[in-house]
Amino acid sequence: MSRTTVNGATLHHDEAGPADGTPVVLLHGHPFNRTLWAPQVRALAEAGYRVITPDLRGYGESEVTPGKVLPADFADDTAALLDRLGIGRAVVGGVSMGGQIAMEFHLRHPRRVLALVLSDTSAPAETAEGRAFRNRLADRLLAEGMGGYADEVIDKMLAPYNVAALPETAARVLGMMRATDPRGAAAALRGRAERPDYRDTLRTVTVPTLLLVGADDVYTPVADAEAIRSLVPHAVLTVVPDAGHLPGVEQPERFNAALLEFLRTRLPA
Repeated sequence: MSRTTVNGATLHHDEAGPADGTPVVLLHGHPFNRTLWAPQVRALAEAGYRVITPDLRGYGESEVTPGKVLPADFADDTAALLDRLGIGRAVVGGVSMGGQIAMEFHLRHPRRVLALVLSDTSAPAETAEGRAFRNRLADRLLAEGMGGYADEVIDKMLAPYNVAALPETAARVLGMMRATDPRGAAAALRGRAERPDYRDTLRTVTVPTLLLVGADDVYTPVADAEAIRSLVPHAVLTVVPDAGHLPGVEQPERFNAALLEFLRTRLPA
């Protein structure tokens, strides 16, 4: 693990794989941390990629910025981290909120994107109802902490059948959620409530793009991934069976096979 200060906040991140490998940065979702990507880090590093997994501002071991953190802030943090690591262009991937940050990164730093990997995410701006919900949830997390919320959503983060069938995985996901600082989670929720509509920027994507989605995702269902593919016609869409919102955790072998095949066949030589 390494740490560096960017844009006024200290971020922690891990690196794996050869220093001269193609850089791949993976952005976790809410309310998780960089260890969410452990199965992907191992597979990518073994395949010769340089993998960077940061704890986003306010999550994991990274510094908390109370109040509100916008997707633009997360995207600029990622760009600044890549600057510190001497990386000009990278494959940029993310799951859920991390996928929206990847889209924001493409919006703000398009020339730095070698390829996009968007897992279980959605492109439209938040609705009025959604904005109110996220702000109420932020208030609740600050008042009550993460425990009750984590227990309520575990069977939506993972497909319900996987909560029972994969108890160690469920325990790991619950542990990440419960350990998240409520101030960081609340700040991201308030920022995410104000996220822009990414559909226009998606129409401009020319780099290779991989879309992944759990077949039984209730938060961002297959239809959301298909809507992104309609905006990025050259995108590759992989529906991961027997998975919910976190297919990289629930079905890592299937997820990794799709990711590695995409990188092997679609990246420029």
